Amino acid sequence: MQFPDMSPRANVTLTRRGMSVLGEREARLLEAVERVRSIKDAAAEAGISYRTAWSAIQQMEQALGRPIVVSRAGGPGGGATTLTEECRRLLSIYQDLRRELEECLERVWEAPGALQQATG
Repeated sequence: MQFPDMSPRANVTLTRRGMSVLGEREARLLEAVERVRSIKDAAAEAGISYRTAWSAIQQMEQALGRPIVVSRAGGPGGGATTLTEECRRLLSIYQDLRRELEECLERVWEAPGALQQATG
């Protein structure tokens, strides 16, 4: 049986000591913070409330034991929130892992008979 209109998708979550650190929602938020340099605007772009975004950031920082964002207060140049260098590296690792997993799933899904061989 073929399902040409379907494709596999996996959810990746990085954990530390049993605590969730980085999943799809958090990655979307961090990517948006990097683009717009504002937690409030990033939350809106990621489709979550500011309160949920701030809570996610605090949970990630608690799990890692260090800050993941740096905020600069407003003034003549305006305020900004940026990711720490360590957070950028972690986000990049997450994105690479997710991309590799998606590609692997796609190869298995598209390989003739691969799923039947694996299950049969």
